[in-house]
Amino acid sequence: MTAIDNGPATSGASILSTETAGHAIVRTLEEHGIQRAYVVPGESFLDVLDGLHESTIDTIVCRHEGGAAYMAEAEGKITSHPGIAMVTRGPGAANAHVGIHTAWQDSTPMVLFVGLIPSDHRGREAFQEFDISAWFDSGAKKVLILDTASRASEIVAEAIFIARSGRPGPVVVGLPEDVLRRRVAGPHHPILPAAGGGMTHRDSRLLHDLLQSAKRPLFVTGGSDWDEESATHLTRWLEQHNLPAAAEWRTEGVIPFDSPSYVGPLGYGRPKPTIDILDEADLLVYVGTVPGDVLTSGFRARQSWAKKNVLVSIDTELRGRSGAVTHQIVARPSRFVRDLASIDLPKSPNWTKWTGSLRDQQVRFAELPAPRTRDGAARMDTLMAHLVPRLRRDAVVTFGAGEHTNWAHRYFPASSSSSMISAGNGSMGYSVPAAVAASLNFPERQIICIAGDGEFLMNGQELATAAQYGARPLLVVMDNGEYGTIRTHQERHYPGRVSGTQLQNPDFARYAEAFGGTGFRVDRDDQVPQAVAEALDAISGKSFALIHLLVDQRTQAY
Repeated sequence: MTAIDNGPATSGASILSTETAGHAIVRTLEEHGIQRAYVVPGESFLDVLDGLHESTIDTIVCRHEGGAAYMAEAEGKITSHPGIAMVTRGPGAANAHVGIHTAWQDSTPMVLFVGLIPSDHRGREAFQEFDISAWFDSGAKKVLILDTASRASEIVAEAIFIARSGRPGPVVVGLPEDVLRRRVAGPHHPILPAAGGGMTHRDSRLLHDLLQSAKRPLFVTGGSDWDEESATHLTRWLEQHNLPAAAEWRTEGVIPFDSPSYVGPLGYGRPKPTIDILDEADLLVYVGTVPGDVLTSGFRARQSWAKKNVLVSIDTELRGRSGAVTHQIVARPSRFVRDLASIDLPKSPNWTKWTGSLRDQQVRFAELPAPRTRDGAARMDTLMAHLVPRLRRDAVVTFGAGEHTNWAHRYFPASSSSSMISAGNGSMGYSVPAAVAASLNFPERQIICIAGDGEFLMNGQELATAAQYGARPLLVVMDNGEYGTIRTHQERHYPGRVSGTQLQNPDFARYAEAFGGTGFRVDRDDQVPQAVAEALDAISGKSFALIHLLVDQRTQAY
């Protein structure tokens, strides 16, 4: 997760060029700081691929458009620039749509380039023709089509600006193949700086007064728009004032797991005490997020308009929020934290007691199980007990959707805003592509991917991408032979009538080895410690590793 770093404003135009529109797109991406593009090639954008041939941009060739889109979305979360994906028309665009939905719901800056049919073929039911605006208008911030070759650089600059400005999100750019081949002459478009907002004097005064009068205030951090410096400064300010902070679902790490101010995650799978605190708090300050569906348990918690809620969001529409809005501060987290430093308050005994009690609950909840093994099938709690103590402080976890993710929420020691990379829209198939992107961006950090058996095979083929480009995550596949989350709901509403949720799986360890990784099949609990140790050794070398953990079907919920 990262905040937007606008960098120095570019004055005037860049270097004059005489090149094709496709090459101008690549050069403009370079000048905007783009380091890699996640691509599934197509004949509709060959000129862009040719432009990438001698580019400084790393072209990461993926095995499925969904995987490429997820990798770009993950990169948008953890870097200072939008993630870039490139796919072809029709089927390629359809497969990439899942990444656009993820970027929309997670407010992640991302640009998807889609090759299109030649301009004069439109409206004639040409091969792979589709209406790009009709497909993407409702799920992207904007859809742009390059109909004029001379605007190629301008459209790239505009797409990146729109993806970064306001509430970040995805932008889709259509590239007709005939337009890409036309030659253009002129300057490349300069970077368009995105505004970050900030606290006004009135904002600062009001927040000061609300905090000073509160006995049980709570900060809630969330969203993807964070950087490490801002997270560090917010943590320091909260600790200085003995104030508590919770984390939005799947965004842990902004306030480190071991900070005395961190009081746990909010969202699905949370312990009941962290649900209760939403209504117990007499002031909530949301930073980078809003009290939406997941945070409020389906728009049920904290709905009274008598509640005091301050929403720090750059989105002036406050989309997704519910309940009372006492005041909005229009600012990105980085600008809010910068201005928060000027607010100094005396420590309150009430705050110290309130924060201490919440912190104690979180410490008990996140305490690792004893590192012992049991007779019988492998267990996920045994794996976490042996894995977590061996992780470096800057380790990263990626995961998609399913009950297996609860183990990461509860036990993973997220220590920075880039420690937890996941899909807030509950998208399955996200874990492996996100792990590949994380490993390419952070080659010196331990990347841990926690996947379920159903979720893993939705994009498991991207292990080929990991092998091709040297990504080295450790993947844990919890195999319980079913779509576990759906089975849980099924048992709740239709007890004893299991239908449409059971799976027959391959040997995932051998699957990983077929792609060039190191695989460990773990059937028994007493095999876990050795598998964890050897897998971590493997990823410190030259390959990724996978632990295939076969668990009992209905005994894994903690």
